[in-house]
Amino acid sequence: MIRPGSRVRMHIRLCLDDGTVADDTRADGDEPVSFTVGTGELLPGLEAVVTGLAAGDRRTVTLPPEQAYGFASPRAVQTLPHDDFPRDLPLKEGLVLGFDTPTGEQIPGLIRRIGEDGVTVDFNHPLAGQTVTVTVEILAVDPP
Repeated sequence: MIRPGSRVRMHIRLCLDDGTVADDTRADGDEPVSFTVGTGELLPGLEAVVTGLAAGDRRTVTLPPEQAYGFASPRAVQTLPHDDFPRDLPLKEGLVLGFDTPTGEQIPGLIRRIGEDGVTVDFNHPLAGQTVTVTVEILAVDPP
């Protein structure tokens, strides 16, 4: 049974309210997701979905934004100077780029607008504000 400290391997499918599949490890040909419960590798809302399950179990749950990817924050939208981007990079609205954080991690940013005052980049998670239906299939559970 999955509990804090368990190492879990599972397939996951995320669907939006309109039926759009946001992620599906089976359909995308991806490897199953592997994580340790309680280490922050997976969103707390998703950890709650799998807690108590065992290998072979499946569960489908609908999570509101506050239990999934949160709500979009206006503070996560920033206008950066054009000089912050390589001159040879063809910028266009809708382009997702990787940005280095002060801690050395890389996070995605979506180009929302290109103006004379700078480039507006949205650093919110792409699923922020979305209700998601999550289907998990537990493949393996290693005890803590």
